[in-house]
Amino acid sequence: MGSEHYFSASPSSAENLRRIRVTLAGRDVEVTTAGGIFSPDHIDSGTGVLLANAPAPPPGGDLLDLGCGWGPIALSLALDSPRATVWAVDVNERALDLVRRNADELGLQNVNAVLPDDVPDGLEFRGIRSNPPIRVGKHELHGLLERWIPRLGERSDAWLVVQRNLGSDSLQRWLATTFHDGYTVTRAATGRGFRVLKVHRRGAPRTAPVDLVG
Repeated sequence: MGSEHYFSASPSSAENLRRIRVTLAGRDVEVTTAGGIFSPDHIDSGTGVLLANAPAPPPGGDLLDLGCGWGPIALSLALDSPRATVWAVDVNERALDLVRRNADELGLQNVNAVLPDDVPDGLEFRGIRSNPPIRVGKHELHGLLERWIPRLGERSDAWLVVQRNLGSDSLQRWLATTFHDGYTVTRAATGRGFRVLKVHRRGAPRTAPVDLVG
């Protein structure tokens, strides 16, 4: 399949729908996947490391799964935070159809699987989770993160998983340089050859209360 799952809005490869059993948010479930998407036969190692090391998501607000594939991160977020609205974003229409199908089968009404341009302008996220498409190339990857990281709400976190030998350390340095004003970038965890990076958006400085008593 090569890199088709990163670039193709409508994959040309055969769909080849299949059912697989996975564990999401501590629950054993069955989901539908297909050819022409990322990791159709299992939860890939990077996503597994991210899900194991990121904390529980905020209980409400808007959450983003950037590059959702068939939906392991988005579905986990929706299961963990049923009062939140989960935005599953991908350029691959087949992947988005699978997320919708899987959310429906799991009874999840809080998942919006959409193309990037269909996310409402001005929407801020209380959390972002992503196994970003490193293989699209540095320029495209940086543009992707420059678009979505600034949409974190104050005192909110983005959690990214990146394979060490695919440039996780250089990406961490780039993130720290690019988002130096109002953000903190740290390596939160390592495992199975992957780094989990945390981007925290700091809040506005708190001002001391004004004493109006003369």
